[in-house]
Parts: sequence; C-alpha cells; structure tokens
Amino acid sequence: MAVQRAIAVEDKEERRQAILDAAERLFLEHPDRMASVSEVAAAAGVAKGTVYLYFPSKEEMLLALHERHVENFFKHLVKMVSRAEPVGFDDIMPVTLKYLIRWPGYLELTTRCFSAMDREMPIDTALAFKARVAQWLQSAGVHLDRHFAKPAGSGVALLLHSYGLIVGLWQLHHPNERFGALMKRPELRTFDRNYEKEIETALRALWRGWMLSTEKRKSP
Repeated sequence: MAVQRAIAVEDKEERRQAILDAAERLFLEHPDRMASVSEVAAAAGVAKGTVYLYFPSKEEMLLALHERHVENFFKHLVKMVSRAEPVGFDDIMPVTLKYLIRWPGYLELTTRCFSAMDREMPIDTALAFKARVAQWLQSAGVHLDRHFAKPAGSGVALLLHSYGLIVGLWQLHHPNERFGALMKRPELRTFDRNYEKEIETALRALWRGWMLSTEKRKSP
C-alpha cells in the first residue's frame, strides 16, 4: 500500500508540473494576457476540472509557476554560495542573469503575480507563498553570512535589496503595455536604457559596498 501511495503522489506531482508547463508555454506566447483555465487544460491535455483540482484559480496557477521560477533561482544561488572555495560578485552575477533576469517570463510573471497578490489572491495563499520565499531567503542569507563572515541577517538584507533593485529597475524599463510606443517620446528618453547593463552596474555597486564593509569589520 505504501508503494501505491508513493506512486500516486508521484503521478499527482507529474500532472501538476505538466499543467504548470502548459501555463508557462501559454504565458510566454502571450505575456500581455492571462490564459484561461480552459486554455491551460487544453494545452496540458487534461480536463478543465483536473486543473481546478490543483489550482483553484488561474491567478493561483500563475503564482505556482512563479514560485517554481523563484525556487529554481534560489536552488542555484545556494549551490553557488555554499561552495568551499571563494565566491565573489562575478561568480554570482551569471547565476542571477541565467536563472532570474534572462529566464523566460520570470520578471514579467513577477510583476503580474505581485499585482494579483495585492488585489485578487486569497490572502492565505499569498501569505503562504511569501512564507516559503522567506525560508529560501533565510537559507541563502545564512550561506552568504558564513561565506563572507558577516553578522547574522546581513545576507538576507543584501538579497532583499538586490531583488528590489532587479524588479524595480525592470518595471521602470518595461512599463505597462498600455503605454506602448508612447514611451519613445523625447521627454521619456530617460527610461530608454540597457536594462542588463544598468542592473549589473547597480548590483555591483551594492555588493561591492557590502563586501567592503565585511573587509573593514575583519580589519584589526
């Protein structure tokens, strides 16, 4: 019986991931709108009712997809900062680029989910998601504190500030689709910048200051 239950749990998780895969494909095809549950069900090859068994609403389904992205990023970040050999910004930035900044749909979905959690999502669902993100932040922050001999909690603060820069600067560079080509007007050229170049410059300055403060603390 235990084996059968294990297989059933594994099958359910595979189906859940298949539904999220379908939702991701549709989101990347049409990032300007949210696919319906019926569309996701058809893309996943399951009944509409099956989707509802896993996700009570399309907003919660997209939040689950966003959570999968977030977990993937933190998994690779923790793997990087838990290494025995020295790790610096130039080692961490490529991980951030690959699994967060350049990951298809990551930042677009982040913005949509933030909005949904504020207005449309059941508060218990949103808080549970935030609690899991807090756990990943704590884990990565502890590794940073140990690796750079920083006071407890400083790594979490660095990650929060970094994430705020990444998302906030992206939103400035990628305003709501409602504005479209209007953002090309001369008086708005201030926002017409190379996002990846700008965010790397900002993050490098933030991390350099954090690391320098570490070196000063170590000094006699």
